[in-house]
Amino acid sequence: MKKGECYEGLVTAVRFPAKGIVSVEGETIPAQVKHVVPGQKISFRVSKKRKGKVEGTLLAVLEKAPEEIEPVCPHFGSCGGCQYLQLSYEDQLKLKAEQVKGLLDEVYIKLKTEPDYEFQGIKESPNQLAYRNKMEFSFGDEYKDGPLSLGLHKKGSFYDIIPVLDCQIVDEDYRLILKTVLDYFTQEKTDFYHRMRQEGYLRHLLVRKGTKSGELLIALVTSSRYSTKAPEDDKLSQEERKTKEKQVLEGFKQALLDLEKQDDFAGHIAGILHTTNDSVADVVKADQNEILYGSDFFYEELMGLRFQISQFSFFQTNSLGAEVLYETAREYIGKLSDGEPDKIVFDLYSGTGTIAQMLAPVAKKVIGVEIVEEAVEAAKENAKANGLHNCEFIAGDVLKVLDTVEEKPDFIVLDPPRDGIHPKALTKLIAYGVPRIVYISCKPTSLARDMEVFFASGYKMEKACAVDMFPGTGNVECIACLQKMT
Repeated sequence: MKKGECYEGLVTAVRFPAKGIVSVEGETIPAQVKHVVPGQKISFRVSKKRKGKVEGTLLAVLEKAPEEIEPVCPHFGSCGGCQYLQLSYEDQLKLKAEQVKGLLDEVYIKLKTEPDYEFQGIKESPNQLAYRNKMEFSFGDEYKDGPLSLGLHKKGSFYDIIPVLDCQIVDEDYRLILKTVLDYFTQEKTDFYHRMRQEGYLRHLLVRKGTKSGELLIALVTSSRYSTKAPEDDKLSQEERKTKEKQVLEGFKQALLDLEKQDDFAGHIAGILHTTNDSVADVVKADQNEILYGSDFFYEELMGLRFQISQFSFFQTNSLGAEVLYETAREYIGKLSDGEPDKIVFDLYSGTGTIAQMLAPVAKKVIGVEIVEEAVEAAKENAKANGLHNCEFIAGDVLKVLDTVEEKPDFIVLDPPRDGIHPKALTKLIAYGVPRIVYISCKPTSLARDMEVFFASGYKMEKACAVDMFPGTGNVECIACLQKMT
């Protein structure tokens, strides 16, 4: 195969994350192509070839796989958000379970030993549609110099934005908010932020909703310079521009509040925010926050506990799926004590302290460590509100914080970011020698990589399973229970 040339082939497998393995007749090196499913016959162009690996860009699906169904979302195929909606949910689960088990088994193959752990398959999400409690929508245009758009990135594009007004992984409230905001700023002729030119105003719309509480937090993210496509606004002075911006933000707020009067709007708006962000990077962050209405947080309920969630709080994006995930984690940890609680548990990469608070009633003390200070403050408030007084939350990098904590853990729970654990931090926590570690991972490849270090340090994997927190997409959570070998 040569770079730039086109080929046809059969998708024989899909590896995490959504990388199809394509067999081409007469070629000894299979190609990796994204956005495909096993059984499809496709055409693709070779985009990379190096070190014995070939990567291709999908051109067309020539023949569908026998298992394919009609996708439930009209945006599927053009939107880059979901990858597996052309498969039944049963087939999605099967594919993800095979991917996770394959990654974990590869660790044993590298070590030239037989897998001796129990793989417990995959646990499904209670909701396969309308399951997300958080969405970050982007402003832009659907095509170059086109009208204002608000939605998700077009598949394979950094710039084109598709207005996903019928997105199926969110509920009707999200769709109504999306349409209302897009219609309002289109009417106002407000300009979006152009990343290449670093000019314009509208950047993102963040929407969070409590699945149990029904409360909504909505944040409009803009640059600090208000601008429109109306020619007369170019002549505005700085003071007049600020006045016009305030008027537009007031209109934005009122358009959202008017939604609560509609019969088909089920939620309650807890807060509306205006976030200013002049960062060059295309990320949702705050240089400045202004509360336009209500408060800057809302409440969500999980496993009988109540959590205060702010704009940037880490919280699982599938609330009902999170209950499945954390119930499994609690099961893997097992019974901490037969009598009075006497065990100290470390909850590392603790976010807003969900796991810590779940374990607090059966532990002597739980220490959570999280690098995001806002999340730590929220965790402290949440624990206080839930009447839990044996939780301590520390803000900082796990690598550095472990050197400052005097207590020694009896158990460790890990829920690191997608890239896994820093190698030096991994060495430090292994040195505690605790009898059991529960590792939660949203990126199975990172878990598999870290397993090699655990195995070399005297731990074995007792059991593992996958939890489908992201139906329709190529992502999946997994949990492994590690035991210290005696």
